[in-house]
Amino acid sequence: MKKNELKQQVSAAIQACLDKKAEEISILEMEKGSGAFTDYFVLCSGTNPRQVQAIADEVELRLKGADVRPAHVEGYRQGEWILVDYVDFVVHVFSEKARKFYDLERLWKTAKRLEPSELTAKAKTKTKTKTKTQSRSKTALRKPVATVPHRKRA
Repeated sequence: MKKNELKQQVSAAIQACLDKKAEEISILEMEKGSGAFTDYFVLCSGTNPRQVQAIADEVELRLKGADVRPAHVEGYRQGEWILVDYVDFVVHVFSEKARKFYDLERLWKTAKRLEPSELTAKAKTKTKTKTKTQSRSKTALRKPVATVPHRKRA
């Protein structure tokens, strides 16, 4: 998989977490020689089992829309720690208690920490800049809006 495509998928997962009000989102970029089985970990927390499940559901739904399906999902029924494995990246959705207990950030302390904005900014595609002629032609096509004089109240 191309690196840019992978970043776009990770970015979509991050956005899904944000949309479901996930807390404490962090991204770990795993080192090649660290023994990690993936390139990225996306970690986040929910306040209760229902929210943890809703975050995991949104991640799956968002990536399914891009025709990307998880290789494996664990822990959904309990809603304490849901692991959604996409092979090249893994999304971990924790309850607050489980996140503190397992402390994956400490366990993988050699991994490079990224901010969500770093991946989402890199993954966005550049928008086209309009030329003057494009702007003028669109302006010229607009129809004038008739104005109605305001009545003064007595």
